[in-house]
Amino acid sequence: MATYLDDILAVHRSRVADDDRELSWLVDQAMAGPEPREFRGAIVASEGLAVIAEVKRRSPSKGALNADLDPAAIAERYASGGATCLSVLTDADHFGGSAADLAAAREAVHLPVLRKDFTVSALDVCDARLMGADAVLLIAAALDDSELADYHQLAHELGLDALVEVHDEAEIERALAVGADLIGVNQRDLVTFEVDTARAVRVAPLIPPDVVRVAESGITGPDDARQLAAAGYDAVLVGESLVTAPDPAAAVADLRHVSARLLEG
Repeated sequence: MATYLDDILAVHRSRVADDDRELSWLVDQAMAGPEPREFRGAIVASEGLAVIAEVKRRSPSKGALNADLDPAAIAERYASGGATCLSVLTDADHFGGSAADLAAAREAVHLPVLRKDFTVSALDVCDARLMGADAVLLIAAALDDSELADYHQLAHELGLDALVEVHDEAEIERALAVGADLIGVNQRDLVTFEVDTARAVRVAPLIPPDVVRVAESGITGPDDARQLAAAGYDAVLVGESLVTAPDPAAAVADLRHVSARLLEG
């Protein structure tokens, strides 16, 4: 039986199969653009737990979250609340996002931006920089070892940070094998879309201290942020609870303040 992930990847791989752009030309175009902002560096420089605030219109499992979302306006609110970075969904078919959402959000603030999408080819990596992203998402579950290594290397050659997303111990080993220095632990199972809120804490000790650790999914408020900071995470990537909050700036500030007080104590 096909899963959410299978369906999504099938769409993206089909699109890539029809894409006849030359990779070398695309690399040259990407390199000619403005220098990316430092995504990983912003997290490292952050005092306390960094917040990567997500611009997200909908999800396959929950449907519309904020269908009329203004990416520039919400980016500004995230920034005013103390967000360290942005994550912007650019998948149109399943999440309602677009490259235009990313461009609008990035132009509105000075924060570095992650292109949140299903990267399945080298062309996708180039497109991330061409649309203005500062970091690209590489989902270990969506890529074989060769693809993961190649796209990770290409991202760095293009000046992009690469957030390698993992879901279990085996995928952490695969991420470390390609030299990942920025690893996100997604607590959402991409097969069932169910959330295991204990996953990030459970696998945190397996990630070396020199690797920047990001916890993703299932983070609903300050209590979750406190637990993840205590487990050694450098950042949390938060989407649904922020994009649906009555006051996104205050919701970001709550995450930042709780984690800061924990680290000070």
